[in-house]
Amino acid sequence: MRRACARTLLALVAITSLGACKGDRQKCETACRNYGTLLYWEISDKEIQKAPADKQVSLRKRKLAEFSSQLENGVDVCINQCSSANNDKMMNCMIDAKTAADAKKCTD
Repeated sequence: MRRACARTLLALVAITSLGACKGDRQKCETACRNYGTLLYWEISDKEIQKAPADKQVSLRKRKLAEFSSQLENGVDVCINQCSSANNDKMMNCMIDAKTAADAKKCTD
C-alpha cells in the first residue's frame, strides 16, 4: 500500500507541474493539502476497511502518522510548482473538492 500512497503523492506533484494554480501560495497550499488528503485517505480507508476489526484502530493511527509525514515531505514541492503555474480553474477545483472522486475530476 506504500506504493499506492507514494503514487498518490507523485501524481499530486505531476499534476501541479502541469498547472494547478498561480501566484497565491496560500491557495496553492490549500489546494495541495486538500488534494493529497482526499486521495491518500481514499486509498488508506479501503485498506483499513479490509483489515480485521480488532486491527482497524491501530492501522488508522499508523496511517495517520504516515500521512502526516508524507504530506509534509511533499507539500512544499507541490506549492512551489503550483505557485509558478497558471491554472486558477484547477486550483479552485482542488480546493473545493470534497471527495477523492471530485479531486480526480479536477485533473481530467
